[in-house]
Amino acid sequence: MQSLPKIRITDPMGNPIKRTHEWFFYSLIASLLTVAVSCQKSSTGSGTSPEEALKTFELEPGFQIELVASEPLVADPVAMEIDEDGRVYVVEMHGYPLDKTGTGKIKLLTDSDGDGRMDKSAVFAENLVLPTGIMRWKKGVLVTDAPNVYYLEDTDGDGKSDVRDTVLTGFALSNPQHNVNAPLLGLDNWIYLAHESAVTAQVYKEEFGDRGSDVFFPKRPDGIRLPDNASGRSVRFRPDRYELEPVAGNTQFGHTFDAWGNRLLVSNANHAFHEVITTPYLKRNPDLLVSNVTQSISDHGNAAEVFPITKNPQLQLLTDVGVITSACGITAYLGGAFPAQYDSITFVAEPVSNLVHFDKIHEKGATFTASRVHTGKEFLASTDAWFRPVNFYTGPDGALYVIDYYRQIVEHPEWMAEDVIKSGALYNGTDQGRIYRITPKGTQPASWGKDLLGKATNPQLIEKLGDRNVWWRRNAQRLLLDRATPQDVAGLEAMAKNPSLPFGRLHALWTLEGLSKLRPELITTALKDPVPGIRTNAIKLAELHLETAPALVPALLAMQSDTDPKVRFQLLCTLGFVEKPEAASARQKLLFADIDDPWVQIAALSAPSSQKGDLLNAVLARFKPDQPAYGSLVERLSAMAGASQPTKTINQLLQKATAPVSEDRATWQASLIKGIGQGIKRRNSSLDSNFQAEQALLIRTFFDHPAPSIRSACLQVLQVTGLPEDARTNAALAKAVQTAGDAKQSEEKRSEAIGFLALHDATPQIPLLKKMIAPNEPLSVQVAALKTLSSIPDATVSDYVLQKWPVMTPDIREPAIATFFSGSDPVRQSRIKLLLDAVEKGTIDQNSIGWPRSVGLMANSNVESRNRARVLLTKRDKQRDEVIKQYQTSLDLAASPEKGALVFQQNCALCHQIGSTGGIAFGPDLATIRNRRPASIMGDILNPNLSIADGYDLWTITLKNGETLQGLIPTETPTALTLRNQGGQETTIARQDIESLKAMNMSAMTAGLEKQINPQQMADLLAYIKQAK
Repeated sequence: MQSLPKIRITDPMGNPIKRTHEWFFYSLIASLLTVAVSCQKSSTGSGTSPEEALKTFELEPGFQIELVASEPLVADPVAMEIDEDGRVYVVEMHGYPLDKTGTGKIKLLTDSDGDGRMDKSAVFAENLVLPTGIMRWKKGVLVTDAPNVYYLEDTDGDGKSDVRDTVLTGFALSNPQHNVNAPLLGLDNWIYLAHESAVTAQVYKEEFGDRGSDVFFPKRPDGIRLPDNASGRSVRFRPDRYELEPVAGNTQFGHTFDAWGNRLLVSNANHAFHEVITTPYLKRNPDLLVSNVTQSISDHGNAAEVFPITKNPQLQLLTDVGVITSACGITAYLGGAFPAQYDSITFVAEPVSNLVHFDKIHEKGATFTASRVHTGKEFLASTDAWFRPVNFYTGPDGALYVIDYYRQIVEHPEWMAEDVIKSGALYNGTDQGRIYRITPKGTQPASWGKDLLGKATNPQLIEKLGDRNVWWRRNAQRLLLDRATPQDVAGLEAMAKNPSLPFGRLHALWTLEGLSKLRPELITTALKDPVPGIRTNAIKLAELHLETAPALVPALLAMQSDTDPKVRFQLLCTLGFVEKPEAASARQKLLFADIDDPWVQIAALSAPSSQKGDLLNAVLARFKPDQPAYGSLVERLSAMAGASQPTKTINQLLQKATAPVSEDRATWQASLIKGIGQGIKRRNSSLDSNFQAEQALLIRTFFDHPAPSIRSACLQVLQVTGLPEDARTNAALAKAVQTAGDAKQSEEKRSEAIGFLALHDATPQIPLLKKMIAPNEPLSVQVAALKTLSSIPDATVSDYVLQKWPVMTPDIREPAIATFFSGSDPVRQSRIKLLLDAVEKGTIDQNSIGWPRSVGLMANSNVESRNRARVLLTKRDKQRDEVIKQYQTSLDLAASPEKGALVFQQNCALCHQIGSTGGIAFGPDLATIRNRRPASIMGDILNPNLSIADGYDLWTITLKNGETLQGLIPTETPTALTLRNQGGQETTIARQDIESLKAMNMSAMTAGLEKQINPQQMADLLAYIKQAK
């Protein structure tokens, strides 16, 4: 599951840093045996010699691979940098997985004889803990080594750094794969840091418990601070200006920019996703909740199948070879030396499977699609199980440099079997490591040894801004930011207009911006550039100058019919800052031109003026019921109105939404009503007393409207507003009672009426509700009655469920169990006590509770109930070994994948999918385990409680209104997050509405599955998981 191991460290004062965020349940697969370890550090073990390793590769035809550096010159490499003087810096992370004593180093490699292979090595810096990345900056380098970002410089020319300044501090320090890494200079002159939320360990809690703190410049302690480990977001900063900002998206180990500045990200089981919209656009409209700013772009799945050729793969890893499970080091190839089709290729390292994956990137609206270049074959693969590519580097020669960590084991002991931990093999290969150079066949050895740009004049640097190779462009831009004089402005402006060098125009514009010398006239010219990527960047530049150069606005408005979708998307984002009627008109035109693109909807709604109602009216006037995008847009807009607009405006919208219309318009009515309900729930101010008329309107519409979608939407709003205390409400309740008990009414109408009774005190209706929880009633009626009975704030529903449990059918038992977890906290705790009593007495089998709810019980905020649940629900854990032994026959039985699919649907689909299909995406996608050994999969199914994989934290969220929610947080932004509950339902929550947020250390999958499937079914399930795509 991980490309690099999991670790933990101390802060600059030597104190352990605590962190929060990603650990939770790996449901149906979560755990190999993880035990406390006393492991001897050993560098023994052999692997394959560097020369022999070259013979193990299968490389894409037309390319060649050569060894540039290897042990003893370099060991445990994870990142590299080549500076303007041809010096090769290599980051060595020796401490992985458990050594925090400061063994990390930065090496300087030299090719003294010019044969293209490094032959000298010197230590540039040492005493680093777990360094993860490096970037040339000023006269030294920036190095990421959580919790810090250091600036290291050699001031006396002896090849060793004698300056070590802490530029930033406060990042969480745990698993290096999740620690801050990969400093990268963007087109916009900001330095971007790859970063994500902290990981919570289950086994090595003391070692890996660091949660981080405020991220800030130590030299400016009173300056900008990004709290709570920068909220788990990536970060960008400008060290010379002490500017620091969170970035909207996050990434794991690595990130990359394409030629036009689009940022692509990576995580272990998702090898390519795109940060589509950025923080400034999300912050300007607080009523628009956006909890995910990234788009997964792979058209062949997140846990995509890969095609290793490894002989004797290391099977002790949590996930065997076969699917993307340790993706890292994503790199867009911009070197210019490969064939032209590679200008849109991204490379991703997959160290667990000993290969390099590559995709072709295609345009798709506001974002991209990543497609396989080949079916059944990778760019580079090795038969050597020790080949561990973790990162890449594009050199000044246009070559792709592959950084090979070369270890026997790259998994962290947190997710490892005990026998492997105790084997002493954790550090096998720590004295080894390789760097390879990949070029087109026939390319000569590297000859860039020195004097690349170090002695270049400023005019020469300006010329290099137009080079095909991003190494020259990026470094020339960086150096010009330091060296340029007023006399260089004319040369930069000339390059910004050079018709034959599009990259030159692009980098010159941003270099001028970085020097504060960019004139609006140049931006206006760039807005008309024939290259879409330059027009997009020109819009971004114009956005920075809107206040000082208002004449740019007409030039922007003239672009609303641009032929390129990304240009239109950026224009829509930027025009959200322009409060003029012409801009509002242009935004509407841009929205309707690309309304099916959800990112275009978000961009349009991010404008503060989108709350004023004009856009909603325009959407309703153009509404097309056959296009779902219109319904989702109406719902978003009316939710914003419900959250922020005066009561009078909400009244008018409800009048419009409940007015009689033709059947084809009922679609927008339902969307409008639902959105208003969502918005009212979020609003900070209460509705005035005049809203009673609208409540009456909603009640009347609920009973009389012929469209079920309208009736359902009205009920949703009434659940938020409640019912007025008047005679009309009493009459409505009486009508609901009559409808609910009338067997001649439709099942749908009866269920709706029962739901309506929950809006008021349902105590008088207890006899009726109990009567309807009977096998002779339709299931939907029974479920509705259970829910309404549970709305009574006492134990009535619990007592009745326990009384009727023996005669309840399987279909009704699930919603019946759910009632024990409903109500306010005091009510819920009293119901949970009754449930635990029933489990202890044997009235209800613990397996009927369900695995996700069992996790909730064992993480209950009530200490007494929590401890009791842990005893009751885990008391059979000591029998796991015996159970596994009993199921060994499953490994030898003839199995049917077809029958296994049924077993999966009945027992696993509640929490899992396979390859993004076949179930509920609550726990991890089981495609990530289909290539593991059957015995290993079966062991995790039958004994899942020993370890929790990162990325699946269970959270408890308490809202300011007192409501408590539990679930996963699959996506989040600085303003909102998405909570996914145990049924897969997702709720978007504004951060401003959150009172508290707490992670719970529990595996979602509890033991006991053997009570539900026999050995033959286990064999069938294993066969299905193994063959599922």
